[in-house]
This record gives sequence, C-alpha cells and structure tokens, in this order.
Amino acid sequence: MPTFDPLITAIVIVCLFAGVLGVCAYLTLGERKISAWMQDRVGPNRVGPGGLLQPMADGAKFFLKEEVVPDHVDKVFYLLAPAVAVGTALMALAVVPFGGTTPVPDPIPVHSGDVPAAPVQEFAKQQAEYAETFQFVLAPGLDIGVLYIFALGSLAAYGVILAGWSANNKYSLLGALRSSAQIISYEIPLGMSVLGVFLIVGSLNPEKIIAWQAANGWFVAFMPLAALLFLTSSYAESSRLPFDLPEAEQELVGGFHTEYSSMKLGLLLLTEYVHLVTASFMMAVLFLGGWNLFGLESCTGTVVGDAILKLLILSGKMVGLAVFAQLVRWTIPRFRFDQLMNLAWKVMIPLALLNLLAVMFVKQYSFMLVTLTGVNVLLFVGAGLWGARSGGTVSNPKRQVAPQPVGVPAGVTYAGR
Repeated sequence: MPTFDPLITAIVIVCLFAGVLGVCAYLTLGERKISAWMQDRVGPNRVGPGGLLQPMADGAKFFLKEEVVPDHVDKVFYLLAPAVAVGTALMALAVVPFGGTTPVPDPIPVHSGDVPAAPVQEFAKQQAEYAETFQFVLAPGLDIGVLYIFALGSLAAYGVILAGWSANNKYSLLGALRSSAQIISYEIPLGMSVLGVFLIVGSLNPEKIIAWQAANGWFVAFMPLAALLFLTSSYAESSRLPFDLPEAEQELVGGFHTEYSSMKLGLLLLTEYVHLVTASFMMAVLFLGGWNLFGLESCTGTVVGDAILKLLILSGKMVGLAVFAQLVRWTIPRFRFDQLMNLAWKVMIPLALLNLLAVMFVKQYSFMLVTLTGVNVLLFVGAGLWGARSGGTVSNPKRQVAPQPVGVPAGVTYAGR
C-alpha cells in the first residue's frame, strides 16, 4: 500500500472535490445548451461570453436566496436529507480512478525449490516501487473498490426518502416512494452486469480492471450488452431522464424536493450530477479501458507527460459519457412507472443473468473471449425480436393498428369504431 501522507491526501481531496464540483457546475450549462440546440433555441447567453459564467451566477443565487424551513416539516430530518444525499455521492469518489494508476502487486508464490528469502525480497521490492508511484485515486489499492461504490450509491436513496418523508407533503412522499422502488430495482441489473468483468479479471479493484483491459482489450468489445445494461442502470440510479420518476415535475410538482429551497435545494440537485460524474467514471473504468487509449497514453516518453495524458484521456471519456447522457435525456421521453418496472425486472435482469451464464461457460471451457461478443449480440437481437413479436403485458399491451376505411381523408384520426 502507498505510504499515507496527510498533506498529499488533503491536496488530492481538495483538487478532486473542486474538479468534480466544477465539472458538475458546467454540466448544468452543457445540459441547457444541449437542450437549446436540440429544441432550436438559444439557451443561456447573457452572463459572460456565450453564457460561460452562467454556472457562477446560478451558484451565487443559491447562496443569496432566503433560507425557508416550512413549519409543518420534521426539521431534523428535513435538514439532514440534503447532507446525506450529497455526502454519500461525494464519498463514492474516494475509490474512483481519475487518472493513471498502477495495480497493487500480487503476492509471489513460493515453490519447493526456491530460496525462502528470494520471493519475500522480490515482493518487498515491488511493494516499495508501488508505494513510490503516485496513484490518481484518493484511496488506492482497495480490493473491494467497486463494491464500495455500489454500497454508497444505494445509500443515496436514504437522502431522497428522508427528504420526501420529512417534508410532510403527500407529493414529496410519492416521489420518495417512487425513488425507493426504482433504486432497489435497478441496483440488481447494475450489479449483475459487471459480475462478468469481475469473473474475468478476478478482482473488484478498479486499478486491476484497467490494467487487464490495457493488456487484453476493452470489455465493451467483449460484453457490449453488459455495457449497455450498466449504462442504462446507471441512468436509473442517477434519476436521469427517461428514469426521473422520483422527481417527475409534470406530475408531482417537484417530487421529493417540493418543500426545499435555496442551498438545500441546490445540494439535492447537485447530487444528481455527482452521481452522473461517478457513473461516467465507472463506465469508463469498467468497460472503456480507463486511461488506456490503444497505446497513445504512453506516447510522450516521459513519466510526467504520460501521467498528464492518462488524466486527460480518462477525464475526456468521463465528459463524453456525461454529454451522451444529456443527449439521451432530451431524446427519449419519460417512462410510465409500470414500464420502468417492466424494463428492470422482465428485460434487464434476465439479460444480465444470461450474460453472466455465458461468461461462466466461457471461463469454464476456456473459450476465446471474442465468443462473448457473439453471444451478447445474439442475446440483444433475440430480446428485440421477442419483444417485437410478443403481445406486450397486461399493463402495456401491444398496440393494434386498425386499417382506415375508404374515403377517410389523410391525417384524420380514426379510432376504428
């Protein structure tokens, strides 16, 4: 393990949090610009050149707005909910690599003919070299890193539930109940989609997962269906459209944060973007090779240059995935709640199970990993054909198209009666 240095750790914490919060601030500007572009509008353009200072104005607004605490709320939990929501989201960043990393050295096996001291000395040498190398992660070498992120991601639901329950508002409570059902449902395919990655790499350490992909290829090429399931589940975990049922302002006024204002509302809104940044980092780490970019990450020939390049590559992948999530938000309309549950329990969980069985079969019989690519494509196409040919569900039946009778003008709605 690297030697703990309080000063360096404090600097990394400040830089990491400042960077993430800055990215979140400008993701809000990017969201508004992208929505304006897709809807043929102008978007923010008054504060600063091209509207670039709009996030600063929005942040100052939250600080300057009057703090309002309604009389009917449970004040302790009402004030605690935003802190729980944003705190759990930020704590998950502790094990997320944000630049170049080196995996922890594995123990060296000792054979019967070896000199007993030789493997011990070699392992101590590798540990000393690892300790001297700066790792672009706040808590390096954590073997349960991905599990830690999933655990904190599930705890974020408590902030939403506390906010909805403590507000003593029926609309807020409905939004909190939606959130608990949604997050519990989509945590299952989120975790199951990456079990194949853990089986192949043999570790839950994000640094070792990146190192394996740098040596063998990106997992998105071997398990594209698992990558799609993880990406979709991460949107649902972050309550991003089309999975923003906990908020659904068209139906619930403001959802779980109806009674919140000023900085308390700002913290709840910030949580969504912190989750988006974390999910984008993890998507890049688990399926897109992390800091690896087909060997280009080592083209400078210097240690410092390569470290900066790896940082830029991984950050660029994160920003690209976050922008893609914003494009999805303004492309796909919101699901109904029954459609949301059907997608998780009847589509994504069975596909994740089948993908896991395929990985176990390939590992057991030592087939080439490219076999998984074909299996994933067959599963995706098969699920699409099954959905197209099935009659739908009781709550969402397949729509029957009635032919228009002769003589009805084009464009006139005909109900078939």
